[in-house]
Amino acid sequence: MRVKIWNSQENIKNTDIKAETSWKTQAAQLNLKIARSGDEPNSLKNAREILLELNALVGLRSVKRLIEEIYSYVEIQKKRQKEKLVSEPLGLHMIFKGNPGTGKTTVARISGRLFKEVGVLPKGHLVEVERADLVGEFIGHTAQKTREQVKRALGGILFIDEAYSLARGGEKDFGKEAIDALVKGMEDHRDNLILILAGYQDEMDWFIETNPGLRSRFPIHIYFPDFSNDELLAIADLMLQQRQYFLSNGAREEFRFIIEREHKRHEHSGNARLVRNLIERAIRRQAVRLLQKNCDLSRDDLMVIHKEDLTGAIDLI
Repeated sequence: MRVKIWNSQENIKNTDIKAETSWKTQAAQLNLKIARSGDEPNSLKNAREILLELNALVGLRSVKRLIEEIYSYVEIQKKRQKEKLVSEPLGLHMIFKGNPGTGKTTVARISGRLFKEVGVLPKGHLVEVERADLVGEFIGHTAQKTREQVKRALGGILFIDEAYSLARGGEKDFGKEAIDALVKGMEDHRDNLILILAGYQDEMDWFIETNPGLRSRFPIHIYFPDFSNDELLAIADLMLQQRQYFLSNGAREEFRFIIEREHKRHEHSGNARLVRNLIERAIRRQAVRLLQKNCDLSRDDLMVIHKEDLTGAIDLI
């Protein structure tokens, strides 16, 4: 597919975003099914659009392949059930492993919408929580809080960020009570709830090892790799395009320099979160610069981010 990216020398240039062949094939098959059949055209069309939206995300090739596998698995199991063949139970609780800013929440939200369209979830909404939303301050309080969050998520996905923190307080910590309540919620609402536990890879591996009962309940593990510098620049272009801004040539060089420097300084430099923060800061600095010019502003003036808007921005985030 082709996406328009703002460029400093021209208003817009077309940039090819390479999609994996399997995803193009999947979309083509869905288009063909819609054209040939009157059965559930809206859900098929929506599923196709969601698949394309997922595919349009920068990077994440292995993640996209796994989501495609899950989607295909669900569809085939439905067809097997229709033919009265033995079908596997749909165990779709997942572990998302990766550093902050690698797309875990975004993919979870898209997956919820996809699961709704294929009939796995009635609502497909995403409820994001962390330890503080589940763990209480006295005996019995934790189970109550956890049940409330499970209830909110019924029909969709309960996404627990930094889930490993539930097991870090020791034997007397109420985190274990939250884990027990989550397991019960999974069993009580087997066909109406998907849980996604998310966090750093090492911490999530430790979390599963220290809670062996969770391993069999979360059969799908998806690793989210850090973005490369080129991918972070592509993400920046897309974020700016959505806001109708673009980088000058000098600003693009400065942006790359900042990303490379931060990656050397910090092993986990924030990924897409760093990009978003840099862009938001640069837009504010551009606004100050433009007002100080005290003259009529052209359309390009209002859209271009210059190097000076980025210089020092990272130190102010």
